[in-house]
Amino acid sequence: MLIPSLFSPSLLALVPIPGLGTSLEKPASSVDPNYFELLERNSHIVYPALAMVVLGLIAAAILQAAKAQDMDGAVKAEFKKLIVDELRRYPAGLETPALAAATGLDRSKLVRLLDQMQQDGVIISHTTTQRQTVWRVKGVGGAAY
Repeated sequence: MLIPSLFSPSLLALVPIPGLGTSLEKPASSVDPNYFELLERNSHIVYPALAMVVLGLIAAAILQAAKAQDMDGAVKAEFKKLIVDELRRYPAGLETPALAAATGLDRSKLVRLLDQMQQDGVIISHTTTQRQTVWRVKGVGGAAY
């Protein structure tokens, strides 16, 4: 019976715990700037406005990136003609890296143009055992794919 009385809640309340006093005090480094109060009072205006600005910047960046990757019609037609001329030199077809080197186009733009030309029925493609895509002009070359 002696052991339970030693650990009673009233005895534990008498044990001093560091940093826990009976009165609440602000720490010495505590500051109370007015701009925090301004944000707290106007948070229903400030944070949605900040969110709208961020969303506007993101939308502008997406539109800018989309415009930067697109080519205008004249440039696109010129590169398509260059691609067809290059593919006519090699009736067996050319792989994408060789065609990119011959035309001087970035691979992503080249592949986008090649896909458009394939959908238009100008060129055809097949994949080799090395997983390289070979492009050739439709109607030119040996086998029909």
